[in-house]
Amino acid sequence: MAIRKIIYANDKRLRQQAQMITTFSPALKQLADDMLETMKSHAGVGMAAPQIGVAQRLFVAEIPPLRDGKDKPPHPQSGQTYILINPHIIKRAEKLIEGREGCLSIPSWFGEVERAEWVEVEAQDLTGKSFSLRVDDLLGRVFQHEIDHLNGILFPDHITAPDKLWQELPESNEI
Repeated sequence: MAIRKIIYANDKRLRQQAQMITTFSPALKQLADDMLETMKSHAGVGMAAPQIGVAQRLFVAEIPPLRDGKDKPPHPQSGQTYILINPHIIKRAEKLIEGREGCLSIPSWFGEVERAEWVEVEAQDLTGKSFSLRVDDLLGRVFQHEIDHLNGILFPDHITAPDKLWQELPESNEI
């Protein structure tokens, strides 16, 4: 596995439509493994292939398990790794929920984004086998965010008012 270079919002490749994957090979598994390692090294919960400059319809996601017992109960799907190839939403809730989002390709910027309360997604696994699953809560938000990446859409595109997008700079210990 290898940590890949993340591309940023000013890179035109993030605005391109990703291509369908038709070859399911060891190279595809290696790409997914590299994406997971890259995502985790940057404390992300999701990453789409276009974020590392690969214009293919693939994303990975993982909600980390809780690190201490003081937090709320974990999301039921925390700790599970998801690799989705050629994903698309086949059904979505009518109800929209506003929530905080950030993006590894737009570091230090966050926004309040409305997303469907749940989505049902159809995709393929690393062998090309089709599957579907319904996800909600944080995982549902992550899936919608990553599928947007595959379609050249970034989370600020969903911002409805200027006060719903803000920058949080990391604290510095330098004087």
